[in-house]
Formats: sequence, C-alpha cells, structure tokens
Amino acid sequence: MLGTTAGRLYWMSRNLERGENTARLIEAGLNIALTRSSGALSEWASVVATAGSTARYHEIHDDVDAEQVVNFLLREATNPASIRSLYDSARENARSIRTALTREVWEATNESWMTISDLLANPIATTELPAALRVIKRESAYVRGAMHGTMTRNEMYDFAQLGTFVERADNTARILDVKYYLLLPSLAHVGTRLDTMQWDTILRAVSARRAYRWSADGEISPTGIAEFLILDPQMPRSLLFCSRRIGERLSYLCPGDAELASQGIADDLTERLADTSIEVILDEGLHEFLRRYITDIASISAQVEQNFRFHG
Repeated sequence: MLGTTAGRLYWMSRNLERGENTARLIEAGLNIALTRSSGALSEWASVVATAGSTARYHEIHDDVDAEQVVNFLLREATNPASIRSLYDSARENARSIRTALTREVWEATNESWMTISDLLANPIATTELPAALRVIKRESAYVRGAMHGTMTRNEMYDFAQLGTFVERADNTARILDVKYYLLLPSLAHVGTRLDTMQWDTILRAVSARRAYRWSADGEISPTGIAEFLILDPQMPRSLLFCSRRIGERLSYLCPGDAELASQGIADDLTERLADTSIEVILDEGLHEFLRRYITDIASISAQVEQNFRFHG
C-alpha cells in the first residue's frame, strides 16, 4: 500500500475519533462544572488546556468564557482541532481514497459530515449542548460500525484501526487528566463526595458508567474508577486496552520478522501498564503518569508516520 493512502486512512480514523472525544471532553467539562459553585472560568480554561489548544484559543480570544470555549472547540473554522474542522478533514481524506473504502464506509463518513456540518452551522445554545454532543458521538459510532461490518481485515483496515486506537488512547488520558489534576478544587477534596461525583462524571464521559458498575458490583470508588479506565484489559477505552490494540495492529503491519520502532515503543508501553498497579500509579502521581503516557502515544504516532512514509 502507498504511504499516502495509508496515511489518509490513519488520519481519517484519527480525526473521526478525535471529534467524538472532543465532544466527550466538552461533556466532561460541562458536567464537572455543574458540581462546582464557583471557578467555572478556570474549569473551561482547563478544558482548553487539556485539548492542547490554549495558545490557539488566545490568538482569537483575550479571556476565557464558557460560550467562547464551546464554540471554539465545536465549530471555530480557524481551529483545526474543532469538531467541524476534524469532520471536514476526515471527509476530505475519505474522499481522496474512496477506492480503499467500502461503499458503506464512504457513505457513512459523508453522511456524518453532512449531519455535523448542519448541526454546527450556527452556535449551539447551552440548553441544546448535551443533545448536540450526543449527535456527534452517535455519528462517530455510525462510521465505526460501517467500518467494522464491511471492511476486509487487511492493511487498509489495520491502518484505520491503528489511527482509532492511537487517538482514543491519547484522549482517554486527557479526559482523565482534566478531572484529576485540573478540575479538582484542592487535595482536601480527594475522597469526598465531590471527588466521587466528578469521577462518576468521567465514567459517563467515556460511556463506561454501567460497565464499571458491573465490574465493581455497583460500588463507586475513585481508585477503582481510575484502575478501570487505565488498567482494565477488557474496557475498550482503557489505556491498557488501547495500547494492546496499537501493538497488535503494528504487528500485523510489520514486514516479516522485523520490528518497527513504533511497535517497540507500543510493546514497551503495554508491558509497563500490564506490570504496574493503580497503587503504584497513584503513588507516582496520576497527573505525572498521564502526561508521560500522552508523550509516549505522541512518540508512537510520530514513528508510525516515519515507518510507513505517510508523506512520501
């Protein structure tokens, strides 16, 4: 497969996944803000920081305002990481490689792009924001289902899946970080009802609340939730699950017995996660652990682009 085709498949999937996860990040910020009686502006600043968009945001806006942040992350045309921009990019990548996609995947991508374009044509009112975020998450699932149900399990599918799990790993870590490091008012609140409510909100943001309750017999425990979202091998958005899927896809794409640099980083990351415990992670510092994990995922992505010559 040509590197440019592989790269477009990879980034099409990454952009679709990032769009969904940006919606989840906004949802987490919105719901956590509702648990606070003050400090809303700092919380929305934290959401922008977690999205990695602080510098670009302040190129447009002088101050932080909830409505401005939501508009910036949802539909700002000059923000390449806004959901509208991400869907534009995903659709353009899909259009340029239509022969590498099934008809169903192309149509799902194109129809989702049209739905999101219509949805975000105008600013979203605060009262309508939860419903809009649900539509965005639904459209991403629509494309993912078409891909899962119609694409042959070959290199094209592997590159698409690789992009999905690289992006999902990065974003799950960021959503966790927005809770524990940036939004918790102070260390004095750790273990309190507020702390537990915010962890429950994070479960909702990654669509894992019911799954966690099944695994924990209904008990809400901050440590248990962190362990579930980081180290559970069956939870499809956990860091361990995503890291393993990245390594698997790279092993399928690896030529012969040679190990790619990206695969080596992914395997090392998976091994470290599999061999650690939540107690060790919390002793080290959850924020520090998550920032290192995000850096490792970025290294894998950079190596993938080099290994498979996405740019020729």
